[in-house]
Amino acid sequence: MGLKKFNPTSPGRRFQTVSDFADITTTEPCKALLKPLKKTGGRNNAGRVTAWHRGSGNYRAYRIIDFKRDKNGIPAKVATIEYDPNRSSRIALLHYKDGEKRYIIAPAGLNVGDEVVSGKGAEIKTGNALPLAEMPLGTFIHNIELRPGQGAKLVRSAGTSAQLIAKDEKNVQIKLSSGEVRLIPAECMATIGQVSNFEHENISYGKAGRRRWLGIRPHVRGVAMNPIDHPLGGGEGKASGGRPACTPWGKPEGIKTRQNKRTDRFIIKRRK
Repeated sequence: MGLKKFNPTSPGRRFQTVSDFADITTTEPCKALLKPLKKTGGRNNAGRVTAWHRGSGNYRAYRIIDFKRDKNGIPAKVATIEYDPNRSSRIALLHYKDGEKRYIIAPAGLNVGDEVVSGKGAEIKTGNALPLAEMPLGTFIHNIELRPGQGAKLVRSAGTSAQLIAKDEKNVQIKLSSGEVRLIPAECMATIGQVSNFEHENISYGKAGRRRWLGIRPHVRGVAMNPIDHPLGGGEGKASGGRPACTPWGKPEGIKTRQNKRTDRFIIKRRK
């Protein structure tokens, strides 16, 4: 797993890097685990843009991922490691002993032919999933549930991992890659290891068109706009704004926007 660089045959190629896809074992996904993925273009049900800079991009099929890992006690063999256009990490196709097939987020170091299992009593081994209560302190984990049986919500993107740092009868403390320490019920499931494709953060897109393939439209600076469009717009020449950075609606950047006070009690230490 690494990055591929190019000779500077054009301005877009000069600093462009792509993954070498050395860890990919097949280019054909399992058709039984695909479903259509509808694009919104960043628009809500009223047709108004609510998420900016989204639209176009290559068409994709969604890979159905098993975030619950609820086939307890049934061993599965890793059949393939695949590219998923919908996420930054790699995915692994598991063939269970009972004949069922499922995709999971592939951890680093998981190879074709390896055997994984989930549930209570599973071995502490990369790719195995078990309750947090049964993991030793210091274990690096990913694919973490916030509520028992809900399915994984935390630590799913490429190269990320969290660490189990403390536990008691009911809860465990997890240190996330952001530095935040969070309290999670001990019955929640998590998977051992670090998420694969840790070189993803080092990819240089090289040109705007490659971002468009991903469905990311241009992001225009506020200081380049007219005064009617942005508080930083207008001025003679390349004026730099004249006020602190803010949104197009005048809200200052950098202020706290978290509104969910209901779960504040689960955050032991903030990331900042």
